[in-house]
Amino acid sequence: MKLKNYILVCLLSFAGYTAFAQYGAQKRADNLFNKFSFVNASELYHDLIDKEYNVDYATRQLADSYAFLRNPDSAVVYYKKAVQQDNVPIEYYYNYAQALRGVEDYKGYRLWMRNFKKAGGRINDVKLSKDSDFISSIFNAKQQYFLTDVNFNSKYSDFGAYEHDGKIYFASSRNEGVSSKHIYGWNKEPFLDIYTTANRTDSIVDHKSRLKGDVNTIYHEGPLTITKDGKTIYFSRNDFNKKTLGKDNEGITNLKIYKASLLDDQWTNIEELPFNSNNYSTAHPALNADGTKLYFASDMPGSIGGTDIFFVDINSNGTFAEPKNAGNIINTDKNERFPFINSEGSLFFASDGHQGLGLLDIFGTVTDKDNNIVNVINLGVPVNSSKDDFSFFMSDDGLSGFFASNRNGGVGSDDIYAYDRIPQLKIEGTVTDENNNPIENVVVELLDNDGNKIAYLETDDEGQYKINIDRDTDYKLNTKKDGFIDNIKSVTSKGIARSITSISANFVLNPKKEELLPDAELYAIYFDFNKYNIRRDSTVELDRIVDLMMNTYPNMVIKIESHTDSRGTASYNNVLSQERANATYKYLIEHGVNPDRITEYKGYGEQKLANECDGTISCTEDEHQLNRRTQFIVVRMK
Repeated sequence: MKLKNYILVCLLSFAGYTAFAQYGAQKRADNLFNKFSFVNASELYHDLIDKEYNVDYATRQLADSYAFLRNPDSAVVYYKKAVQQDNVPIEYYYNYAQALRGVEDYKGYRLWMRNFKKAGGRINDVKLSKDSDFISSIFNAKQQYFLTDVNFNSKYSDFGAYEHDGKIYFASSRNEGVSSKHIYGWNKEPFLDIYTTANRTDSIVDHKSRLKGDVNTIYHEGPLTITKDGKTIYFSRNDFNKKTLGKDNEGITNLKIYKASLLDDQWTNIEELPFNSNNYSTAHPALNADGTKLYFASDMPGSIGGTDIFFVDINSNGTFAEPKNAGNIINTDKNERFPFINSEGSLFFASDGHQGLGLLDIFGTVTDKDNNIVNVINLGVPVNSSKDDFSFFMSDDGLSGFFASNRNGGVGSDDIYAYDRIPQLKIEGTVTDENNNPIENVVVELLDNDGNKIAYLETDDEGQYKINIDRDTDYKLNTKKDGFIDNIKSVTSKGIARSITSISANFVLNPKKEELLPDAELYAIYFDFNKYNIRRDSTVELDRIVDLMMNTYPNMVIKIESHTDSRGTASYNNVLSQERANATYKYLIEHGVNPDRITEYKGYGEQKLANECDGTISCTEDEHQLNRRTQFIVVRMK
C-alpha cells in the first residue's frame, strides 16, 4: 500500500512538473512570437498542441506564425481550426479570409470576409499589401502597437531613442543652456548632439544631459548603439575627427561611424571605423545581441539604391571583416536606413522603397529556420503614418520601445514616440488553508466556460501558481487536493485593460471531515429516449432527495451527473445530457433546495456508460434505459 501511494505521489508530482514545463514553453513561445522569431515560436506552439496544453490559444498563435512566415498553405490549416473555436476573436475570421486569398481560394475569401463583417469587423481603409500578398494585412488585422507619452521632446529635432541599463539615449538638436550656438544651414536648426535621460516622463532635458566625454562636437552626432556590457558605443557623426572636418572631392562632408569607450563615466578614446570613407556615408549603427555583427546604412559601392542596409562581422579580436549588403529582400532602389536588431536577431529598418503608408515607413523582417530573411512586414499604424517614421527600437521583452516621426501633432520637426504592445495576460494566485497557510502541490485546473479542461499545473511550495490565458474570455478555475474539498470559481479576462498583465484568483481550501454519509442511498432517476423532461416516476425519488436535504441532512451537499445512452452522435448526446442535468437541478431548486448545496450539475453524454451498450453489441431497450440516467453524488456532510 505504501508503495502504491509513493507511486501515486510521484505520478502527480511528475504531472505537475510537466504542466509547469508546458506553461514555461508557452511563455517562451510568446516571447519569441513578440520578437518576430516566428520559426522558433511555431515549433513550440506545435509542441504545446501535441501535448494538449492550451490548444485553442496555441492554434491561433501557430496560424499567425505561419502567416508571417509567408506560408499560406499551413496558415489556412490552422486558421480553419481557429475559426471553429468558441469565442474566437473576430479578427481570425479576417485572417482566415486573407490566408484563403493567399492560396487563391477567392470563394472562401469572400465568404469569410462576409462573416467578418457580419460579426462586427471593420476593414482598415489603408491597403498595406498587394492582392497577392496577405502578410501585412494579417499582421495589421488588429492593432499591434499603442502609443504612450514621451515628455522630453523639444521644439527641434529629436530621434534615435535607444534604451540601455535604465537610461534612454537619443539625438537632439536642442540647445537650451548652450552659450555657443551652431546652426546647421540645411534646416536652420542647431547641430545634433547625443543626450541621456532616466525615463520617458522627464520633461526637462537640457545641456546638462548631454553625453559626457568626447563624443559630442560642434557638428552632428547620433544615433548610437551600445554593447551589452555598456562599455562601448558606436555612433554616427559628421566626418569630423581630431578637430578636422573631412570632405569628399565635391566638398561634401559625409557621415561616418565612430567607436567610443567608457572610462570613469566619460565616453572617450574616439576611433573611426575602418570601412568609413570620405567619398560615401556610413551611419545609423546597430549591434546584434551578442555584439558579433554591426548593421548600418550606407551609399557605399555595392548599394542597390540610394542608401542600403549593410552589415559587417566583428571578429573576436575587435577587428572588422568586409561589409556586406543585406540583400534585395530588404534593400530597394530607393532608401533604407536606421537598422535595429532586437534580442532575437530580427532586423527592423526604415524605408521609402517598400510599399507603405507615407514617406519613410518602419518595417520588420521575418526569417526562416536557417535564419535567412524571407520577408518584410510593414508595422502599420500607429507606428507608421503619412510622413517620415524611422529610428525604431524594441526592448528585450518585445513589448515596448521607441520610434521617431515628423507626423502632424508633434512638438518639433522630428519627435520621439514611445509604444507598448499588448502583453500576455496570466492568472496567478495563492492557495491556502483555512488558517492562511500555503498549500503546495494543489492541482489547479484551467477550464473553459463549459467545464472542459484546457490546462493544469500544481502550486509551488509557497502555494502559488500562474498560468497564461487569452484576453476577452471566460474561464473557470478548479483546485483539488487529497484531504481537501474542491474549490471552483469563475474568472473572466473580459474588459481587462491592455496595460494589465495579470489577474488574481486566490483560493482557500477546507479540509474534508470524517463524517458518516447518510444511511439512505440517493438513487438515480431515468429518462425516456431522446428526452430530458422529468418523468412522473422520477419525481418520487426527487421529492425524497428534497426531504432528505431539507429535513434529515440539512448540511448535505451534492452534485448532479447526467448521462445518455450510446445512440446518437457524441456532440448531440453531450447537449442532451446537459439538458437532463439542467432539468434535474431546476426541479430540486424549485422545490426548496438551496442552490449553494449543489456544487455542480453536468452532463457527460455517453462517456460513462453503466454497461457494455456502446454501440458495438446489440442491446435491449431496458439495457439502454440504464444509461439514460441522472445520478446524485454526496460531496460532503458538514
